[in-house]
Amino acid sequence: MTHFDYIIKHLLPSWVQQWTHNFKIWADLVTGSYDGYALLEDDDPYEECYGWFWTCINMDETYSKEYLEFLTELAKEVETGGVRTYSAKEVLELLRQKVEDCKDNE
Repeated sequence: MTHFDYIIKHLLPSWVQQWTHNFKIWADLVTGSYDGYALLEDDDPYEECYGWFWTCINMDETYSKEYLEFLTELAKEVETGGVRTYSAKEVLELLRQKVEDCKDNE
């Protein structure tokens, strides 16, 4: 992945998504449309919207170029069979056996 690809395909779309999301929360905050932010009966919708606005402003959901390259290489290894993968059935069976072993040891 070139630096140009990283900027065009990852950074810019991530930034636009974050700005759009932050703007939506800000617009809800200033227009008083914060009714959907309270999840519990005791929650204050304004406080929840206000808190989410400042939380989202501080979020950084971009990944480093090196991390994305690592994930790409790992995906290629999985696709080519270089890494052993396990089916959900195998994992669930292994977990079931472990739980039974723990029960037997008690």
